[in-house]
Amino acid sequence: MNWRERIAIDPGILVGKPVVQGTRLSVEFLLGLLAQGWPESEILRNYPGLARDDLLACLDYARELISSEETYPFPAA
Repeated sequence: MNWRERIAIDPGILVGKPVVQGTRLSVEFLLGLLAQGWPESEILRNYPGLARDDLLACLDYARELISSEETYPFPAA
């Protein structure tokens, strides 16, 4: 899954937040639904314009952001 095929970042849509292409549904919103425990089937039922691959693209987008995150250990006080 390549998130770039399904996720758009356009300053004219939701102030540049990443959204599923062709929608105003942000990656943040959809990840929030998943984090709240919404089943995939319920999300797809409530948002019929979405496909399973759109949800997978949201997860892949988040995975890529986290993978490039740098962490630095701090000594305990």
